[in-house]
Amino acid sequence: MGQSPSSLSKSTTQAAPSSLPRHRGSPSSSAASMAPPTTQVAAAGGSSSSSYSAPAPPARDYTEDLPDEILTLVFASLSPADRNACSLACARWKDVDASTRHRLSLDARAALGAAAPAIFARFTAVTKLALRCARGSGADSLADEGAAAVAAALPSERLARLKLRGLRQLSDAGLASLAAAAPALRKLSVASCTFGPKAFVAVLQSCPLLEDLSVKRLRGLPDTSGASNAIAEDIVFPPASSLRSVCLKDLYSALCFVPLVASSPNLRSLKILRCSGAWDLPLEIITARAPVLVELHLEKLQVGDRGLAALSACRNLEVLFLVKTPECTDTGIISVAERCHKLRKLHIDGWRTNRIGDFGLMAVARGCPELQELVLIGVNPTVLSLKMLGENCRALERLALCGCETVGDAEIICLAERCSALKKLCIKGCPVSDRGMEALNGGCPKLVKVKLKRCRGVSSECVENLKVTRGESFSISLDVVLEHDAGSASENGLQEAGQAPITELTDQMAAMDLPTNAAGAQSSAHTINRMRSVMSALRRRFGNPPPQ
Repeated sequence: MGQSPSSLSKSTTQAAPSSLPRHRGSPSSSAASMAPPTTQVAAAGGSSSSSYSAPAPPARDYTEDLPDEILTLVFASLSPADRNACSLACARWKDVDASTRHRLSLDARAALGAAAPAIFARFTAVTKLALRCARGSGADSLADEGAAAVAAALPSERLARLKLRGLRQLSDAGLASLAAAAPALRKLSVASCTFGPKAFVAVLQSCPLLEDLSVKRLRGLPDTSGASNAIAEDIVFPPASSLRSVCLKDLYSALCFVPLVASSPNLRSLKILRCSGAWDLPLEIITARAPVLVELHLEKLQVGDRGLAALSACRNLEVLFLVKTPECTDTGIISVAERCHKLRKLHIDGWRTNRIGDFGLMAVARGCPELQELVLIGVNPTVLSLKMLGENCRALERLALCGCETVGDAEIICLAERCSALKKLCIKGCPVSDRGMEALNGGCPKLVKVKLKRCRGVSSECVENLKVTRGESFSISLDVVLEHDAGSASENGLQEAGQAPITELTDQMAAMDLPTNAAGAQSSAHTINRMRSVMSALRRRFGNPPPQ
């Protein structure tokens, strides 16, 4: 392969003193001492020189007195590169490192198959293995034959976590061989690979202890436009009673994994992020068969109130993230709040659709008294809902209001008067002023941290006054808004629409390569002058305050 096995690995470690060999103090197993160097030092006049000898090293290597357990703790505190270097210092250090290295990351190119026996003969304590192939090297990535060689060399009884990245040449058979060699596997993460959903049938059959499954950006999925029932008939997943967490991300045909999720009756955490397809019916199937869900993340999905109503079957739901799901409305939030009374964390990114507001939040206030964290982005609550949240959710400790056009001074005053348990408050892009922030001087007695961003009505003087009034244990940050930026902003969002492209274009211009010859310099100078003229015109149009 052209390189030693140690050069393939980049790893971190955890100590395992119980499996350590005792220290060996033979001289042959320690780093050899080097002869003291001799340095020539020139005299001031340059006519003569004197020799200087460095102090002689100790007569013996005192690291020989350190037990293997102490060396293990030292190695555990090193970076992967430093640990790799130390493992080559002497035979004893190499043995201690190899017997206690739990994490191993390998460059998973085709040649890894031939090197695998030597690598895993040395690192026998590996419990966490990552096989990665860099971008642009997919054609040379580990294939099925190499995966079989790796599987044959794996420490099968120890391996608990496996991560696969960018293995473009690995098929269903390759993943099946790796899974068969790791019966104790508890966590599997795959991304940017080309095998399909049938490969996970073999995974569930070979790894009965699997608890955590993460699938991202697979390229071997079939086109399942609305064909979830047909896929369920074609692929029969075995029961996955040990599966506790599933993450599906950036999959254009994630619906083919619905039967897998539905076959996990003890599933507690489900994340479906940026996956295509209609998800109302799949969520009904999943929640009916996995009613013990505790955590659910939905991001950029085609899901509506019907899908949210299906969540009411999960009476133990504690964490719910709804990020950029424009079809969800107050009706769906109400159905969740009426049944999921144990909800502790609720994140809603309304994407400025104004379909979730006071009615949904008031239902949350009535039905979720244990709520501790609430994040609202692009949602427009008013005093009506914030008052009920403060009065009914007595455990509310963390609140974030971002891009909420209706949150002004009255809403902040309401929070200060009623949210007695609030500890952290984040306000971003809301029309609040000093008047509202001054209410925090006497309200929210447990408040310890406030973060303000793009709140142009709040002055630095108000922030300093809050710091003095609330004492040293209180922290508050305010992103300063330049006068130029404040003046150029208008009600129709001119600043956001015009200034961002200008900044992006400026960054692109700064990254341009300059010519190295005279002819190119003349042409480039002419081009740059023209671009500067265009930029000046754009800044005059979008960047300056509008005329009064």
